[in-house]
Amino acid sequence: MHFKSLSDIHRCNDYPAPENPLLTLFTCNPLRSVSSYEVTTDFYIISFKKFSSGEVRYGKTRYDHESGSMYFLKPHQTIQMKDIALDGDGFEIWFHEDYLSGHPLYTEIKKYSYFNYELNEALHVSSKEQQIIWELYEKIATEYHNNQDEFTRDIILGHIASILKYSMRFYKRQFINRFILSGTTVTKFNEVLSAYFEKGLLQEKGLPTVAMFAAELNLSVRYLSDLLKQETGKTAMDLIQMFLVSEAKNLLNQGDHTIAETAYLLGFENPPYFSRLFKKETGMSPKQFKNQYPN
Repeated sequence: MHFKSLSDIHRCNDYPAPENPLLTLFTCNPLRSVSSYEVTTDFYIISFKKFSSGEVRYGKTRYDHESGSMYFLKPHQTIQMKDIALDGDGFEIWFHEDYLSGHPLYTEIKKYSYFNYELNEALHVSSKEQQIIWELYEKIATEYHNNQDEFTRDIILGHIASILKYSMRFYKRQFINRFILSGTTVTKFNEVLSAYFEKGLLQEKGLPTVAMFAAELNLSVRYLSDLLKQETGKTAMDLIQMFLVSEAKNLLNQGDHTIAETAYLLGFENPPYFSRLFKKETGMSPKQFKNQYPN
């Protein structure tokens, strides 16, 4: 089903009518089970829940839920739920893009990359972090349920902006913990990148994309890129280009291939593009580099 209005979601859940047509919020009762459904909406959703059982899917990805998880959805994303049971209180905040119009958050919210993460990359918050998030939610609820006036929207959006900023901070902590527990993402990334080259897939499938490796590592493109940026200061595309230039240097040093042949061996259909990339990374053209080491 697709929810175009907040009234629809309220009717579906037997809630009273929303107090604002563009924003609503509600707490989640742990005693209430959730039947199976698949949903898309016209709204941003910020959610905090503790799942004890059931299955949540985002697209084809199963959400590996843990106690105390936050997830962030933007309009038109699909979420599936099946036989969900909650283990403790939670909340959801729904708001339409129009509610942000004329406020700095209208632009800022697009910068929070975690709205593009898969649900199995949800934010797992500690007890202290949960307390911060709940305090901000309660401030929003106080404004929402009081008589709304000309100050209400700015105050509520200020608190939502704080939730988003804290969530970015908490995600960075999660990246670091993931590094400690699972080893560096860049190591795994380099392994799949090297395998792509060693299996001859550059000639077969052409230049690799970030999406290819994100899928192989079971990560979304944005989450992979953010992890790599956190670990190396480089984006996923930066690392791919650095790898290709390194392999190009090796091939050029061997002296057996022309510059065009080197480009094709590395999956470039356009040798001039290869030359531009090589010069950008090394400060010299492939020809200049090759002439440094005459055979």
